[in-house]
Amino acid sequence: MDLAGIVLVVGGLGLFLFGMKIMSGGLQTIAGDRLHSILQKATSNRFLAVFVGILVTVGLNSSTASTVMTVGFVNSGMMNLSQAIGIILGANVGTTFSAQLVAFRIDAYAPVFIFIGVIMHLFFKKKLVKNIGYVVLGFGVLFFGITTMGGPLRDLGRLPEFQEFLTTFTNPLLALLAGFLFTAVVQSSTATTGILVAMYLSGVPIPFETGAFIILGTNIGTSLTTMIASIPANRDSKRAALFHITFDVIGSIVFGTLIFFVPQILLWFQNTWYEPARQIAMFHTLYNFATMFLILPFTPYVAKLMERIIPVKTSDDVDKTYEKELIFIDRIAPTPTIALTNAHQELCRIHTIANETLAMSLKAFFAKNTEKAEKVFKNEKTINWLTRKTSAKLVKMNTLALSPTENKRLGKMFRVLYDIERIGDHAENIAEYTVLVYENELEFSESAITELKELCMLVNELTSLSLQAFENQDGSLLERIEVLEDKMNELAEAFTESHVDRLTSESCEPRSGVVFTDMIIDLERAADHANDIAASVLPGNKLNKRYKKKRKKQ
Repeated sequence: MDLAGIVLVVGGLGLFLFGMKIMSGGLQTIAGDRLHSILQKATSNRFLAVFVGILVTVGLNSSTASTVMTVGFVNSGMMNLSQAIGIILGANVGTTFSAQLVAFRIDAYAPVFIFIGVIMHLFFKKKLVKNIGYVVLGFGVLFFGITTMGGPLRDLGRLPEFQEFLTTFTNPLLALLAGFLFTAVVQSSTATTGILVAMYLSGVPIPFETGAFIILGTNIGTSLTTMIASIPANRDSKRAALFHITFDVIGSIVFGTLIFFVPQILLWFQNTWYEPARQIAMFHTLYNFATMFLILPFTPYVAKLMERIIPVKTSDDVDKTYEKELIFIDRIAPTPTIALTNAHQELCRIHTIANETLAMSLKAFFAKNTEKAEKVFKNEKTINWLTRKTSAKLVKMNTLALSPTENKRLGKMFRVLYDIERIGDHAENIAEYTVLVYENELEFSESAITELKELCMLVNELTSLSLQAFENQDGSLLERIEVLEDKMNELAEAFTESHVDRLTSESCEPRSGVVFTDMIIDLERAADHANDIAASVLPGNKLNKRYKKKRKKQ
């Protein structure tokens, strides 16, 4: 092969990998809005989890993306280990769809797909159409890469030197190692099997046994990415990643041994499908189905085994809620769905701290407990630190390939983060009133205390419902929250008038009266922020209408 041929092979390989990347990225952008809900359907029913794993992997065109995503969801607490195992089993089956697709000889139509994809992506304004065009473009580029490689690879396959080189891989271990290494480098078993099928389509004389062992190696190679993704994650995520690599290694050993000692298995493939490309694609598919059915009945036992291998540490049981460190978004996940899910978890955590700090400040006020007030000050500093760090991470998330819905969701998170921080600020103000009341020995009338306690109960209920609505994205709680906030506003106005009457009748000290008024203002504003957080679950158009309605009321 001359230099021009080598350039064409390398260029074609680059186009193939680039097309695969474009397809996967485009599909992730399109499916991103739905992945969260789809993966949540993977309940404790392991058969459903397998189906979801297949569906997501076919949709993303990448088992690496779906398994890394699964590790991310386990780390976020959205999924348990048994569910993750089911999805990983399904992902290994779903990834075979791409090899089956490449085995169809449609590379001649690659320019048509490229043209259609470019037209859709460049000349249509609708975001969904542009994204679909991007996927079609990637599909065309992928097959154009196969076309580009085809001629030079056929010439390469006829060279005696290359044929002699291929005999090296008749050693099953070397073939398996080659599949493992190439997949580990490109971080995609889909790309490796696709290239292998493309080589068969081009007529490269790779022995079928060699191809089979390369396929076994690719399955092990793809689990390496999952292991890397689990390094900063929690122990359940590490167990899921360990299962992935253990499952692939055991599957390769079992079926590699069967192929070696029972060669009739490979003969059956060759006699059933006559095209070499289809043979290797079918081997890839049936091998993954077989390993899935082999492990599936034992999923609960496998989960327990993983828990024994990676046991729970005592440090895992330590509550880190109030730690001055980011727990869920210390590292931004490369996949938008996981990144936003982790950010949501972090915001829920800060909201929990703010709610508990507000409740603590109210207890400190009525008990005139300065020690609790000092703890409120400390917590408020933690809230401010977490808010700054989380805000910086949210800014970085803007660089991810977000879908329109994900982009809106990220925008809402900035507003929610501000509202959470303001609840913490009001808790700090109330703690300052506690110190002021204690140091100056201020007293309040029984009616003032009763009124303040009634408002405090409403605020605690509002902030609790706000967290519940935001955490579960539950819009059904909004009506109840609105009723409580309206009641809060009415009582605040009524109690302010009562306070004026007490000042007029001199049944209340002026200095205590100032604190009373400031307390009402802080409680009312904390309720407003809680209401705004809960309202963030509304779609954009409904949220805008709500803000307009609220401004008219004011």
